[in-house]
Amino acid sequence: MSIFKETLSEYIAFTEEHLKKYSFCSGAVSAQENLIKAMNYSLEAGGKRIRPVLVYAFCKACGGDYRIASAPACGIEMIHTFSLIHDDLPSMDNDDFRRGKPSCHKAFDEATAILAGDALSVLPFEIIADDNTLTSEQKVKIISRLARAVGRDGMIGGQVIDMENETRNDVDEANLRNMYKHKTGELIAVSCMMGCICAGASDDMIDTAAEYGYRLGLAFQIIDDILDVTSTTEELGKPVGSDSEENKTTFVTLYGVEKAQEIAGQITGEAMNLLEKFGNDAFLRELTEMLLCRKN
Repeated sequence: MSIFKETLSEYIAFTEEHLKKYSFCSGAVSAQENLIKAMNYSLEAGGKRIRPVLVYAFCKACGGDYRIASAPACGIEMIHTFSLIHDDLPSMDNDDFRRGKPSCHKAFDEATAILAGDALSVLPFEIIADDNTLTSEQKVKIISRLARAVGRDGMIGGQVIDMENETRNDVDEANLRNMYKHKTGELIAVSCMMGCICAGASDDMIDTAAEYGYRLGLAFQIIDDILDVTSTTEELGKPVGSDSEENKTTFVTLYGVEKAQEIAGQITGEAMNLLEKFGNDAFLRELTEMLLCRKN
């Protein structure tokens, strides 16, 4: 096994271990057991754990011990999972499957799924605030940046733009880039930033990590656009062709698959260039290349 694969497996295993610790159903919350089951059902459904991996990788690239970053790393995965639970709801994308399993609202019910998503949206702030390895200053920085990345000016704001675009026929590349920056890029960028903060990096390094994250998020979303028309439900673990069914304008509808792939490659190259500021960047480079070439 390559050093890259060993490190990736190590980061993912560390994430899984701590997610179970943070989402444990103790006797004190036994009355909420069904809610916690719904939260864990979606948390444990799989996924690439890319956002926690980025937290650890940037912490290490900035000279830190990645193990001090478990709270923000698991927190960002909870935020991401909350967004997927809500995205799948009948009032949103109305998807019955996620990662090859029934969506949360199908495995439980719609009300429980909404509440599970709500709970996962706030639990990260509790576990970060209560963490005993980070300083108070680090916690404040992380919480502030994470809240912004999730809310009106971040992921949720991007979802609103995405929904409004379904009723428009004048969506252009500038609109798409703005929407993707918010909907996808903000969580990826803040993952990179939080890793730097955990390592005590300078504001300049944190800003560079954010710029890398925005580019990685944009490339990631363009690849999603491509996979929606070139992959299969079995490969993706969710329905394909949904963009077309929902009248969504994407990089593929604007430019076609080949041109969209070319644009994703160019943006990935820009992200790679930003990594030059980080001396310990071999893992990050392989991860970036892997995400560009992914098939699911």
